[in-house]
Amino acid sequence: MAGRRAGVADLCGPGFLSSDPSELKAALTREARSLGFDAIGITEPGAIESAGQYFREFIAAGGHGDMDWLATQPERRIDPRGLWPDVRSIIMLGVNYGPDHDPLEILKQRARAAISVYAQGDDYHDLIKKRLKALARWLVATAPCEVKVFVDTAAVMEKPLAHAAHLGWQGKHTNLVSREFGSWLFLGAIYTTLDLPRDDAEIDHCGSCRACLDICPTAAFPAPYKLDARRCISYLTIENKGPIPHEFRKSIGNRIYGCDDCLAACPWNKFAKEGREAKLAARDELRAPDLAELARLDDAAFRALFTKSPVKRIGRDRFLRNVLIAIGNSGDVGLAEEARRLLGDASPLVRSAAVWALAQLLSRDEFAAMKATALAGESDDGVREEWRAAS
Repeated sequence: MAGRRAGVADLCGPGFLSSDPSELKAALTREARSLGFDAIGITEPGAIESAGQYFREFIAAGGHGDMDWLATQPERRIDPRGLWPDVRSIIMLGVNYGPDHDPLEILKQRARAAISVYAQGDDYHDLIKKRLKALARWLVATAPCEVKVFVDTAAVMEKPLAHAAHLGWQGKHTNLVSREFGSWLFLGAIYTTLDLPRDDAEIDHCGSCRACLDICPTAAFPAPYKLDARRCISYLTIENKGPIPHEFRKSIGNRIYGCDDCLAACPWNKFAKEGREAKLAARDELRAPDLAELARLDDAAFRALFTKSPVKRIGRDRFLRNVLIAIGNSGDVGLAEEARRLLGDASPLVRSAAVWALAQLLSRDEFAAMKATALAGESDDGVREEWRAAS
C-alpha cells in the first residue's frame, strides 16, 4: 500500500478534518476497535534497542534451533528501519483469543489429542491480516501516507514492539502479557510514514511469580525471560522437522501441536475475558480429537481436516509423528494397533515414531518378537536405529 508521504504537519487527508495528530490517533483507535482489534498502541522504530541485545545472545547461543530464518539479516529484526527505512511510527494491535475453557484439562484425557488453543480454529495469520489491511486502507484514505502490514510473517519483533506500545510486557515465559487479556493476544503491526503520538512502554508486572517457568514440562526456560526453543514443545512439535529427541518424548504427553502450559499458568489470565468471536472460534472437531482417528489420516484426509488451519503447514508426516508420540504416552494398549499399522507407512519419520509408540505400549516379549522381523525388512537407517534403541 502506498500514497504520498505525510508528516506531523501533513495529516489532513480528504477524510479527516483536523491537523491534530492526537485526534487522528483517537480516530484510528475507534476504527481499530470497530474492526475487531481489542488493543492498540503506537511506538517509534527505535524503541526496541534493548531487545536487540537479547536477540543477538539468543541466536549466538543457538536457542533458535533449526529456525534459521531468525538468524538471517538480524539487523532487520533489531531495528524496524532495517526492514523499511521510511517507517516513522509503528502501530501495534492485538486480538484477544482467550479460551472459553481450561486448556490444560485435555492433558488428563490421554487417548485424546491436545492442540494449542491458537490452532483450534482458522489460521490467525489470515484473519488478522485482513483486519490489518482494512485498518491500513482506512489510514491511507484518512491521512495519506505509506504503510506496510505484518502479522508474524516477516522480520518483525512483535512482542518487544507491543511492549513498547503499551499493549503489555514480555513475561518470564517471553510471551506478551496484558493486564486486560493475560497471555492471550494475537499481535499484528502496521508500519507507517506518519508521525503519530507515542504510547509509553508498559512496565513489567510479573513480580516474583514463577508459574509459567515452573509448569514447563521440558524445562525450556534456562532463566526467567530466556527461552531455549530447542526444548520447547511448540518448537519440537511444529518447527522441528526430524524425530522428536528421546529426552522430551515422555514430557510431551498428548500435546500433538504446540503447548499452552506456560500461557495458561499465567495469573494475569484471570482478568482476561473469553475473546474468541465466531471467526476465531475453535472448531469442535479440534478441541479434543481422538488419537486413533487422527492416526488413520492419509494425506488427503489430513488436508481436509485442517483446511485453513495452521496445523496444515507441518504436513501429514510430522503431524503423525506427533500423534504417535501421544499414542505412546497414552498408556492405552488398544492404541497399539494404530501404531503397528503405521510401521508400514511410506514415511521413515512416521515409522520411527511408530516403533517408539509400540515400545511404550507392548510388553517386552511382544516387542522383541516383532523386532527381528521388522529390522530385516527395514531399509532406512534412522528407523533401524530406532528399533535398536527401543526395548
